[in-house]
Amino acid sequence: MRDFVLIYVNGQRYELRGAQVFQPLSTFLRSGLQLTGTKVVCAEGDCGSCTVFLGRPKSGTLQYRTVCACIQYLYQLDACHIVTVEGLCADGKLNPIQESMVRCQGSQCGYCTPGFIVSMQALFETDTVMTEQRLRRGLVGNLCRCTGYEPIFRAGMEVETKNLHRLDEMYNAAGPLAELARCADEPVRLAADGKNFFKPTSLADAAKFKSEHADCMVISGGTDLGVQMNKGLREPKTIMSATALNLTDLQVSADQIIAGAGVSIADLESAAAAVLPEYARFLAWFGSPPIKNAGTLGGNIANASPIGDSMPALFVLNAQIELVGLNGPRLININDFYIGYKKTAAAPDELISRITLPLPKHGELFKLYKVSKRKDLDISTFSAAIWMKLDGPTISVVRIAYGGVGPKIMRMPQTEAHLIGGKFSQEIFDSAAQAAVAEITPISDVRGSAEYRQLLAANILRKFYSEVAAPSNGDHKVPAGKNGNGWPRRGRQMD
Repeated sequence: MRDFVLIYVNGQRYELRGAQVFQPLSTFLRSGLQLTGTKVVCAEGDCGSCTVFLGRPKSGTLQYRTVCACIQYLYQLDACHIVTVEGLCADGKLNPIQESMVRCQGSQCGYCTPGFIVSMQALFETDTVMTEQRLRRGLVGNLCRCTGYEPIFRAGMEVETKNLHRLDEMYNAAGPLAELARCADEPVRLAADGKNFFKPTSLADAAKFKSEHADCMVISGGTDLGVQMNKGLREPKTIMSATALNLTDLQVSADQIIAGAGVSIADLESAAAAVLPEYARFLAWFGSPPIKNAGTLGGNIANASPIGDSMPALFVLNAQIELVGLNGPRLININDFYIGYKKTAAAPDELISRITLPLPKHGELFKLYKVSKRKDLDISTFSAAIWMKLDGPTISVVRIAYGGVGPKIMRMPQTEAHLIGGKFSQEIFDSAAQAAVAEITPISDVRGSAEYRQLLAANILRKFYSEVAAPSNGDHKVPAGKNGNGWPRRGRQMD
């Protein structure tokens, strides 16, 4: 068992020991390595100024994804290759993206510029021909306050790609890849300054460690925990990383998605696009690319937030969660998983290992909604999932889940009962809206008042009806197309 964390930064090897392992990557890059191109503004993963590449060994290569260095702690990054904005230059010369930013005057104060450049490089890793829509979506996580976005977008569209090299071309990964792949499967244990860290490589070892340490904090992507630690809201003393537990398997079939707990939101979104497009559309607004690259489905579920974006869909589709502990695996329906605010039915030794998500069948209605103060890169004020099956004009079965209206994600049994057996009509949805208001227990906070959430709870049912019903005569229109996602959509206030 190793007593150090191994990383590579811009091709250089580093062994990290002791207290330095318990600091954010951005701090190590800036203060430890003097790579000050990586900026820190928000320390929450919201602004993108600290965007870097994180390369992990996978299938015989290094798979690079952008992440926010401010909320990635070094103990999460064992067996990784980090590439910063400095690492995108060859022989001290600007690369074509940087040249285009200069030529198009895409930088004023320059603080956000390195993050934009790294995010653009990520786009050109897979796209040789850039579209404006692709560019705009790829830069969602990068904020600029002084330059203005148009020069930046123009710079992205005018990059001379013939001289632009991919990361695997810039770095000969043969040597580092072999070592990183080997180290990825090695456990790590270290302690310093009263803090204890363990990176297990098996679920059995993870369950044992968790059972022996009641204060153990399990971390995977860290997109929420990293923020809490940066803001002084949490200071864990015992930390266990889930990154080496091989929980990233993703299986897609005609009737279900089986996702390991470590599957990233980005990969889940890509997989859902073909078989569950409504969920993919919803996950598109989950967060920025760096957040979705790091954040995991299991982490979002385990976090137990009443406004967790991934969960309402899982509720109405009756997803099954596999928990693994000292006594082996067991299954639990996600509707039975949350027992209170930030509390789950998992035993102290158990971890989420995978999630099985049944897919809607042909003719079943499935719609998702998210309301937040801004469309991109924002936490939900309110979210909803509705699954419904019709028998002719009659609502035979319905499942509704709301987020942001109580101490946990809420199924709406009283509202469901009000709808079941009724005719699919404006009248029944109007009355169901009132039932929904009576069923929820929202609070007022910085994202919205209790009264606003009550209004959303009522109006989202009316919105569902208006989107599904035929606009000409008000009769229901059972959607055609795969998995019940073929009905026409009208404009939304919020996705």
